[in-house]
Amino acid sequence: MQILWFVLWGTLWAVYFMLDGFDFGAGMLRVAIARNESDRRTTLAAIGPVWNGNEVWLITAGGATFAAFPAVYASMFSFLYLPMLLILFSLILRGIAVEFRSKTDNPRWRGAFDWILAITSLTAPLVLGLGFGNIFQGLLFDSSGYHGSFGGLFNPFGLLTAALFVLLFLQHGALWLSYRTEGELAERSRAVAGPLWIVILVVAAAFLVAAGFATRFLDNYLSRPYWFLVPAAAVAALVGVRVLQARPGRLAAFLCSCATIVLVVATGLVGLFPSLIPSSLDPSASLTIYNSSSGPYTLRVMTIVALIFVPIVIVYQLLVYRFFRGKADAEGAEGY
Repeated sequence: MQILWFVLWGTLWAVYFMLDGFDFGAGMLRVAIARNESDRRTTLAAIGPVWNGNEVWLITAGGATFAAFPAVYASMFSFLYLPMLLILFSLILRGIAVEFRSKTDNPRWRGAFDWILAITSLTAPLVLGLGFGNIFQGLLFDSSGYHGSFGGLFNPFGLLTAALFVLLFLQHGALWLSYRTEGELAERSRAVAGPLWIVILVVAAAFLVAAGFATRFLDNYLSRPYWFLVPAAAVAALVGVRVLQARPGRLAAFLCSCATIVLVVATGLVGLFPSLIPSSLDPSASLTIYNSSSGPYTLRVMTIVALIFVPIVIVYQLLVYRFFRGKADAEGAEGY
């Protein structure tokens, strides 16, 4: 059951990054590609109907962590308390910016919320990447407690992982806007995605090399070489993004970006297994799926709950995306 819940836990995080990733990317890009008020409203209209639904997957992932791996949940909020608060406040302020921007026509009011949206759309994935990068290489804790600091999280590997998160989400957001909008705004979005791809390729290569030195990332891959198919698939999806960017249809490139993010997360989780929060001080103190999980009864109940409610969430979100499948434009963006 622990392995099953590790897979479910990882899937929930991967789906969250895939869906909220383009919201973050679009939020960051708005200040660069929106040339006028019409563009700014249109970019918000492209994410407005779905952004809060996408965050349901974060709540689900957090709830799954609490129910299936309570020791991990407690340790994350203890060891990484300040980063978790920064993520929480970023998400709160981002929602406020989206919903309150249109409450008045005052340019300063709208401009302030435009920058709040851009900054919080950057800080949330930046801190998420920083946190996961440090988890991959192991946190500074042992049986006597946590010995790290917030400043210590800003190490080279943590910053490299944060950069990879931000860049992937920027490209994801650019491809989403190029698909959901039309005209010059869509062309500017697609033009941004091209150079980003090259930077992502360089940073991703640097991440894989650094992971071999800074983490135990490669142990699972070297012991079971067939797992190399996962990062190979991630590379293939990233190449697919590049190839499909040049074609008229824009949905295919975005879907390849979705696959890239999911497979990048899967690559990290394969390297992490069976650990959830490894210790860099004392490997025996690491939190794994075996020593931090709930009891068998709880996991069985949670499996039944997941089998009932996760498909309902999936169907609901598919209906939402189908209902709002049309192009975002200035005429339909008056409420933003």
